[in-house]
Amino acid sequence: MFGAELSVVDFFTEQNIELFLERFRSLGPLPGILLTFMKSFVPPLPTIVIVGANAAIYGMWLGFLYSWIGLVTGSLLTFLLIRKAAEAPVMRRWAAKPKVKKAMLWARRNGFSFVFLLSMLPVGPFVVINMAAGLTRMPPASFGAAVALGKAVMVFCVSYIGTHLADFAAQPAKLLGVAAFIAASLWLNRKLQSYFTAAAAEPEPAE
Repeated sequence: MFGAELSVVDFFTEQNIELFLERFRSLGPLPGILLTFMKSFVPPLPTIVIVGANAAIYGMWLGFLYSWIGLVTGSLLTFLLIRKAAEAPVMRRWAAKPKVKKAMLWARRNGFSFVFLLSMLPVGPFVVINMAAGLTRMPPASFGAAVALGKAVMVFCVSYIGTHLADFAAQPAKLLGVAAFIAASLWLNRKLQSYFTAAAAEPEPAE
């Protein structure tokens, strides 16, 4: 079973994604939206590759729009499902895990910033963020605004890269900028997670 999951994830290469989008392009925006929507339910899927492929196939602005709709819709659905099921025994056991408890504690204290900052990164524990926000019963309007704004920043940056791949092929030196963007995202993701973990470990302020 584990091997089957790996084979499914391995299918999502840049070439295969672009072939999939081209094959079903007659369906309009649905293929591009579906791929990014699936990210909220299949965490290993490569966000950068899928968003970049959408931009390459549909164009900068349509690719941006379809990726943004898929990512935001998937995040909202995950959040609402977990929020509704927060009292279920299985969710209580999951919420009792140390890392999840820390994320939930920070989300309770500063939920909008927690969701917004991590949503801006093209790599990170997106599913955990959505679930932690749902378990803390963060207001849906606040969560939706944070996700929509954060994902907009991230998708725009990745879409821009996706529509300028030809420039990178002609001028390989520009790939250094892409590598720097990904490396900076990974570094910032780790720093933010460390910050959130440290903040969650601090005692609650006395009232």
